[in-house]
Amino acid sequence: MAAVGVITMELHIPEAQSLKDKRHWVRGLKDRLRNHHNVAVAEIDFQDVWKRGLVAAVTVSGNRAHCEQMLLAVERSASDFLGPMLADCVFEYF
Repeated sequence: MAAVGVITMELHIPEAQSLKDKRHWVRGLKDRLRNHHNVAVAEIDFQDVWKRGLVAAVTVSGNRAHCEQMLLAVERSASDFLGPMLADCVFEYF
């Protein structure tokens, strides 16, 4: 049976002075995750807030263990790219 894994990442971008500054970081994260991990990525909340973002990445696999490995790699990449701006991550599996 197929497994679906979702990671929701909360971003706190204290140096953002405009939506343009924030979108620079969000777009960079989305592009990096899509290119390196072949996951679907979207900003799902706080689109009009300068210093916060909520980004989700989704993967589908033949088993849950592979989903978990993929999403842990996504979290590592996000952490490497954002550093302390990555405030929280939540994993869900279906």
